[in-house]
Amino acid sequence: MSALAAEKGAVNLGQGFPDFDCDPALIDAVASAMRSGLNQYPPMTGIPALREAIAAKVTSIYGHSYNAAIEITVTAGATQGILTAILCSVHPGDEVVIIEPVYDSYVPAIELAGGTPVFVQMEIGVDGYSVPWAKVAAAVTPRTRLIMVNSPHNPTGSVLRATDMHALSNIVRGTDILIVSDEVYEHMVYDGARHESVCRYPDLAARSFVISSFGKTYHVTGWKIGYVAAPAALTTEFRKVHQFNVFTVNTPVQHGIAHYMGNPAPYLDLPSFYQRKRDLFRSGLKNTRFKLLPSDGTYFQCVDYSAISTIPEADFAKWLTSEIGVAAIPVSAFYNAPKESGVVRFCYAKKDETLRIALERLASL
Repeated sequence: MSALAAEKGAVNLGQGFPDFDCDPALIDAVASAMRSGLNQYPPMTGIPALREAIAAKVTSIYGHSYNAAIEITVTAGATQGILTAILCSVHPGDEVVIIEPVYDSYVPAIELAGGTPVFVQMEIGVDGYSVPWAKVAAAVTPRTRLIMVNSPHNPTGSVLRATDMHALSNIVRGTDILIVSDEVYEHMVYDGARHESVCRYPDLAARSFVISSFGKTYHVTGWKIGYVAAPAALTTEFRKVHQFNVFTVNTPVQHGIAHYMGNPAPYLDLPSFYQRKRDLFRSGLKNTRFKLLPSDGTYFQCVDYSAISTIPEADFAKWLTSEIGVAAIPVSAFYNAPKESGVVRFCYAKKDETLRIALERLASL
């Protein structure tokens, strides 16, 4: 869709990345590290200063204490963290429960490990997308090794609430099932709600790999740097794979981010920053025939286009890009088997000017 958007001169609200710059202070911090000679291999697990800053942030926000030396690993982006968590814990023949629609790296990673993905589809109701926990429980068998959760959720923009976390706890209690919790949009939860990290729940934290992304938080998706927090025993296994599939993550960026994390304002202010963009975009879309689904988190807005067209989602997204000049992503692309719901996803992590141009074009709908 990004290639088609470029070809047609469309506003690209498809792929999930900002079109604005990060804080110059972050650039300065990384450049300073480079000029200071911090350009050789760092420790395989990540530089101590960054791991300590991560652990302090998690404790401050979620109340859970990780040992920075043995429970925090810096990764080459969240996708590498997800892959490594799966490779270190899933054996051939193991089953992994995933909840659709789902970020597209999950299934290939499971299959690469020799595991079998077991799909449970989210339900769409008047309040948007939700996880049917009874169906998740029914999908669990003696071969279930992992359950993968993602909140705030890409692509739907939904978030897990405390009731969801308690339901997940009930499912795994008394089992050896592990959890991969994809929390890359952790600082993008709106309307005064809090992010329900598995870190907040000791029984879940004890069996979970928690994945986050500096790229999403600091508007630097191309830097590909994130982290994984997990109990010491799980981290030991994680690092056995991490050492050989990536070894380590570039040094000056680690030092720059460690320095930048001394000021918590950038991530504490992120909800209000993106909520304003969300509200601007949703307000404009109300002048169209799109039906707005909730966007309680992430920087994605899903819309039902059934009042506009009945063509399949991929065809509608191509038409929207080519004829209206705004690129979107078909949500059907996030399912293993074909599923048509008449829903596409927009990304509003864009300059206000970009969003207004897109809304002007979408007004014809």
